Amino acid sequence: MWKPNQTGTTTPPTIDAIRPTPTPATPATTFDPGAVRPTSGAAPAAGPVGEQATIGKSLIVKGEVSGSESLYIDGKVEGAINLPGNRVTVGRNGQVAANIMAREVVVLGKVRGNVHASDRVDIRSEGSLTGDVAAARISIEDGAYFKGGIDIRKPGETKNGAATPLPEPAITEA
Repeated sequence: MWKPNQTGTTTPPTIDAIRPTPTPATPATTFDPGAVRPTSGAAPAAGPVGEQATIGKSLIVKGEVSGSESLYIDGKVEGAINLPGNRVTVGRNGQVAANIMAREVVVLGKVRGNVHASDRVDIRSEGSLTGDVAAARISIEDGAYFKGGIDIRKPGETKNGAATPLPEPAITEA
């Protein structure tokens, strides 16, 4: 860098000297349709990155939704949602009139229906859930709306309260 109190004469660099030299064309970035889109105010998706489907604001789904990846709902769903090993997130604009069965359910919008989660249900401050909840854990933030019953179940417990029978251990004779 040139300083005014330097002795001797130095010339400042020319524009061509500081301009980067052109490099060969770099490949364009590719679109990954399975990539998780960031959502404002929502927790990051559970599981591997890229394994989340989205129902957008303008979409209306009537019927049963089932599959093997997590789901983010920002539109309307009426019917049933069955994603037993995955997370279902109802976004701020989401309106769900369905029974939900999932590993984890996060509510930021409105849900009318029963929720069964093998792990946890999280109702955020903007969220509203009207229906019964059966889960191992539940979290209801200040400002959230909840009307219904809560059934806290241990992992592996069935509806009637009995534990799911474990398979008999294999006995081998030596």
